[in-house]
Amino acid sequence: MTQADMIAIVKATASDEKLFPEIMCAIVEQESSWNPWSIRYEPAFYEHYVAPLLKSGEVKSQTEATARAISWGLFQTMGQSVRELGFAGPMASLCDPATSAIWGCKLFTVKLGHAGEDLEKALALWNGGGNPLYPGQVLARVEKYK
Repeated sequence: MTQADMIAIVKATASDEKLFPEIMCAIVEQESSWNPWSIRYEPAFYEHYVAPLLKSGEVKSQTEATARAISWGLFQTMGQSVRELGFAGPMASLCDPATSAIWGCKLFTVKLGHAGEDLEKALALWNGGGNPLYPGQVLARVEKYK
């Protein structure tokens, strides 16, 4: 699949979700550089959010727990975050561009709601607040997707 194909998928999904397609494309570029196979384990996320679920028995296996602490695919969505939204498929399927687009857009819609529809605040929430420059970095990429 080409980058142009992936851009088309993200733009169509964003439109379906009533989001700005160019913003969603800019997030993908910032997060994964359009590499659908991009994954990253987040040990601090695991310790804070997932380990308690494993300990309580809510998460049934170490494999599932580890997968929930990985950011997956184009949007680099955290496994735990999409599970909370109802994603029931295998985590590796988040590396499929169409699946990543669906769940990335759903998750960003939630972040936007939590931010009171303030785009820059939603981008900061998307990033988890770790990089205060993140909203500006994403917004600087928007023009190329218009």
